[in-house]
Amino acid sequence: MAALTTVPAAPASAPVKARRTRPRYWRGAVLAIAGLYFVTPLLSSFVFTVHVPNQGLTFEAYSGILSADGFTESLFLSLSLAAATIALALLLVVPALVAVRLGPPRLRAVVEIVCMLPLVVPPIALVTGIATVLRWGPDHFSRTPLYQTFLAVQNESFPVVLVLAYTVLALPFVHRSLDAGLRAVDVPTLVEAARNCGASRLQVIVSVILPNLRSSLAGASFLTLALVLGEYTVASLLGFRPFAVWIVTVSGAEARMSVAVSLLSLLITWALLLVLSRAGTGSSASATAIPAGPATVTPAADATSGTGPASAAPTSVPGKE
Repeated sequence: MAALTTVPAAPASAPVKARRTRPRYWRGAVLAIAGLYFVTPLLSSFVFTVHVPNQGLTFEAYSGILSADGFTESLFLSLSLAAATIALALLLVVPALVAVRLGPPRLRAVVEIVCMLPLVVPPIALVTGIATVLRWGPDHFSRTPLYQTFLAVQNESFPVVLVLAYTVLALPFVHRSLDAGLRAVDVPTLVEAARNCGASRLQVIVSVILPNLRSSLAGASFLTLALVLGEYTVASLLGFRPFAVWIVTVSGAEARMSVAVSLLSLLITWALLLVLSRAGTGSSASATAIPAGPATVTPAADATSGTGPASAAPTSVPGKE
């Protein structure tokens, strides 16, 4: 009887020789220069807030922030405006971009031009137009029910007019972030599959499109948040006092406190950035991961009995007696 000698299967690919990695010192130099460029002003500002001539180190500028008049109200107002602006901007841009992806391609250029217009129109021109419209209330609508609407949007506790203005200013950033995310997703195929399964249009957007745009939504939210927290021109000219306007207001009497609050606002923005980035990247993998199904084994003829799985039959050749 002939002996069978098992021959091991050949490797799928030859091992690739590891390349030698040369140290690139210029990368470290560029990172060091960039770090100094960003860190030096922050350190200088911190030294200015804690060092008082002829008194030495003192932290009065930081200890008096919470008790400063208007700090809590202005910060809470800016955060509330930022949350409302993010919600309104996403509510407008997400369905529009999804509809553009499903509609004629020529509409993409129209939507992009409309969303990019705030980059062309200066904020001072936007504020002038808003102020002109707001003056129509007492001038032309004082005896109509619409006059109460003009008063409601200018409520100092929560000025809706600022939310509308900030939404217009945030459109370019929200559009760019979401458009980049939608380019990486096959929207027509996802929508068609969801509709065939009986999902409504709202369910398609909430359960199918949005989970695939978590990182883009987080980026758009952070850009909008940074814009609202640092915006000064619109709020100041309209007569409101959010966080950025409050910082400039107290800078005349308390210079060190205003710089300390500016540093604190940077820390708050960075912390919110970390939260949004973690929310965008931490769950994006779970949203896009596809569970692997069970492996399918194709039966093949065995060498002796003619039945059995192909993986169980070793590769063999007859040897010498």
